[in-house]
Amino acid sequence: MTATGAHAAAPDWRPLLSRADIAARVTRLGTRIEDDHPDGVVLVGVLKGALIFLADLARAITRVPVEVDFIAISRYAPDSGRVRILKDLEADVAGRDVVLVEDIVDTGLTLSYLIRQLESRAPRRVDVCALLDRPVRRIVPLDVRYRGEQIDDVFVLGYGLHHADLFRNLGDVVEADRRALRRDPAALVAALYARARGEREHDERDHEG
Repeated sequence: MTATGAHAAAPDWRPLLSRADIAARVTRLGTRIEDDHPDGVVLVGVLKGALIFLADLARAITRVPVEVDFIAISRYAPDSGRVRILKDLEADVAGRDVVLVEDIVDTGLTLSYLIRQLESRAPRRVDVCALLDRPVRRIVPLDVRYRGEQIDDVFVLGYGLHHADLFRNLGDVVEADRRALRRDPAALVAALYARARGEREHDERDHEG
């Protein structure tokens, strides 16, 4: 997983999904959601990670009405295993089709809690859409109806995924060395943002040419 060239001295990382890869998956997911929900859909993004993915997904759905809302919950408390809702929905989802949008599905604990919360509000149906699915770490059985990419047990950053609230705004997804980031959360800042600047400059030169 070691990057080459200018990034060789930085902690290990490697590209996982490029901007083009992500765009293709978002388009595919948007088409499937349109086909499955001809009367329209409420996209519920799980903050903060799903924000960027949800924005692109909403724009990819053009043939049916879309309403966007957000929900946020606390982390599982180690002593009790409980979570609490930090931001609740503003929309009434009773009798409506809801798609719960996540950046990544992991153990399934958080998502299963959110599904129960939504189902208690009497929607017509609740489906799950995730850009990334890491089923190897699943604890709670979960049906991810709309999945962008299944990944192994790797640590990922970018496109909403973060470490210490860094790297969310990267346009692609990279696999990173979790141990290095635990030692220094900013260890990959120089490498990954320099790479992003280089890619943008390359694209601008191609456009000018």
